[in-house]
Parts: sequence; structure tokens; C-alpha cells
Amino acid sequence: MVAGESGLGKSTLINSLFLTDLYRGRELPSPEERVTQTVEIVKQTVDIQEKGVRLRLTVVDTPGFGDAINNEECWKPVADYIDQQFEQYFRDESGLNRKNLQDTRVHCCLYFLSPLGHGLRPLDVEFLRALQDRVNIVPILGKADTLTPKELILKKTKIREELDYFGIQIYQFPDCDSDQDEDFKIQDMELKKSIPFAVIGSNTVVEVNGKRVRGRLYPWGVVEVENEKHCDFVKLRTMLIRTHMQDLKDVTRETHYENYRAQCIQSLTQRVVRERNRNKLTRESGTDFPIPSVPPSPDHETLKLIREKDEEVSDQSLW
Repeated sequence: MVAGESGLGKSTLINSLFLTDLYRGRELPSPEERVTQTVEIVKQTVDIQEKGVRLRLTVVDTPGFGDAINNEECWKPVADYIDQQFEQYFRDESGLNRKNLQDTRVHCCLYFLSPLGHGLRPLDVEFLRALQDRVNIVPILGKADTLTPKELILKKTKIREELDYFGIQIYQFPDCDSDQDEDFKIQDMELKKSIPFAVIGSNTVVEVNGKRVRGRLYPWGVVEVENEKHCDFVKLRTMLIRTHMQDLKDVTRETHYENYRAQCIQSLTQRVVRERNRNKLTRESGTDFPIPSVPPSPDHETLKLIREKDEEVSDQSLW
């Protein structure tokens, strides 16, 4: 998922990441339309191939976020969408036929921060607080070529300090094992130091010293998207697609989804207890109120079948 106010390069970055045009034919709203526009949820599917492995990813965009005059609770449609995917997965998982579950849960949210200003805005704080317990948040500093190297360092430091000050939990990179390759440890350390990722997106090919590269041409020179001295684009792509994709999914399954699942089970249990207590009071009082039906407890064979399904699912890698 990508989220953030308009004009920070979300669409351009997604197209740059996956070398495709996901937004072909898209019409941008006028300033008058943006004032009254509500937050939308737009899904696009892209197939990519990485090291011989074919992957199908779903990119969820949130046009209209932060564009209205009154942005109170503009994060709610985004949070509702994430909860809906959890709910759908919970329903599918609770059924008996669970061999081919479709995982539509949101495993990562790229939240774009403005390079202007002096840190996080109130809208950023509210959004991050609302979603920190629902999804892995990766902060992105958009249009990083508008900052000088010194300004960029100060901006990153300020954002990290404010994330700590407001108690906002973003995606935490796992610690490397002691037997990991030294190059991987160095790469992991560089990724952790890069938060928030300062990125530049471009779908334009320019020529630099006889070499064609994707970048932006300015009167003073060229900014190369895939040059690590110019921005963190390569680091972000490496983290998302190569090194940490599985960990993002694992954290979603083991932390965010389990928290949602525990809340659902607790809510269902409390509802059943209330229904049973009400039925008991109805019988004791002798009043002739309709007694709602309570699902019977599963028998031994049903419990055995459910356990077998659990074992089947635990042996599979859910994507």
C-alpha cells in the first residue's frame, strides 16, 4: 500500500519500482474536485520476475488522502480497508476447506512524508498512530532531490526523533544471525540507517556520459534514480523485493493478524457468554421471550478435522 498527500511522487515511484505503468489513462482531479474528494482505495496487480522467481503483487493506492480542507479521520478508509482484508482472511481461515487460501492482507504500507516543513505534520502523526498496530509501516521521504545533502541528513534525523517522541512504531528490521554473511550484515545496517528512505522516482531515460539511465534532468546536472549516492531508491527496492519481503509477511501473520484474530475470538466469546446468560435469565424468570440460538459445541470428529486442517496450513507458506 502507498499513502500520502498528492504531489509527493507516489505513482511515479511505484512505476519506477516495477518498471511498468500502473496508472495509464489516469485523470488527475482539478483543484476544485480535490477539495471535496474523499479517500479512495484503488488496487492494481503487477507481475514481476526476480532471480527467476515470478511474483504477483497487489499495489493499493489511496488517492484523495490529505487533499481535503478538513482531513479529520481521513485515515479511516485506509484502516477500514486493512481490517476488511483481515476479516476476509479470518472467515476463510475459519472454514473447513483451507488448503488454497487467498492472502489479500496488506503486508507493507509505504507512507510518504513531505520534504517541506520541519518534520512530521499533525496529519502524519494521526495516520501513523492509527495504522501502526495494523500494518508494517515504512516511512518514505518523497522528492528527495529538493533537499541538499546536509538538509537531507537533518530532515531524516528530525523525523526519526519525532517518531520516537510520539511513540510511533514503524517496521523494525530483524537482527542478523551470527552466521550471516558479512556483506549481508553491512547491507542490513545500511538499510536501518536509511530510515526514512529518501527516494526519487522517474520514468524518463536520460543519457549520462554515454550511458542511458533513469533520472531527472536539471540545468545543473542529472539526478539518477538508481545511483545510491543520489537517493535510497535501490535500497528500498532491495528491501521490499529481495531481502525483507518474507519478513514483512511473517510480521503481518504473526503480529498484526494475530492481534486482530485474538480480538475477534474474544468478541465472539463474549457474545456467546452474553447470549447464554440471557437465555438462563429468561428460563429462570419464566418469561416467554424468544431464545436466540447458540451454535452447538463441535463434536470430537469436527475438532479432529479442524486440527488436521491446522497442521496442513502450518506446513504451507502463505503468500
